[in-house]
Amino acid sequence: MDVPVYTMSGSAAGTMPIDEIALGETVNADLLKQAFVMYHANKRQGSARTKNRSEGAYTGKKLYKQKGSGNARHDDKNANLFRGGAMAFSKKRTRADYHKSMPIKMRRKANRNALLAKLIDNEVKIVDGLKFDAPKTKDFVKFLSALGVDRSALVALSGDAEKSKNARLCARNVEGVQLCRSDQLNAFEMLNNRYLVIDKSELEAWLNGPSSQTGKIVKSDGGAK
Repeated sequence: MDVPVYTMSGSAAGTMPIDEIALGETVNADLLKQAFVMYHANKRQGSARTKNRSEGAYTGKKLYKQKGSGNARHDDKNANLFRGGAMAFSKKRTRADYHKSMPIKMRRKANRNALLAKLIDNEVKIVDGLKFDAPKTKDFVKFLSALGVDRSALVALSGDAEKSKNARLCARNVEGVQLCRSDQLNAFEMLNNRYLVIDKSELEAWLNGPSSQTGKIVKSDGGAK
């Protein structure tokens, strides 16, 4: 598969050959779904709580007198049957565990297969030399427009903080843009955004790095899991 490569101004800069077989050859929807659910579940803090009657913000004053009004007997507005009232059985667990796991090989195959799905849909924008001379948001917006990015985008930047500093400062206030390190690309973030924007050298490093180890021998140190 030959994927087009663009310059910062949006003009064509050649193509980049990518081996479809190394990415799974075909889109495995079941594997992607399992990985997406896992990454999504692992983002949950598990710290949800609800208030009981003593923690409500309403006054404790009785709504109206007990008898003679023709209404049902009520005390204050914190009762659980009122809208905005307290919970009858409030949740007080301080930390719930929603963590899910997958074998390393499955996770890496899912990440690579997610990239294949984006490539098939022409939603990957590979840039030859993704860098900004100054941290200006308008330059980043112009850059996305030149690439034809009109929906949400995941922008994968170099793990070198100094190298990607200007790009991070440019993009941090742009609506619909999510930033990540290129060596930590995963299926959840790729599938959760319409486009993937990445530097050519960073994509080559990701494809040839630890994420490519999906055979019988898989090293678990370094790189995206």
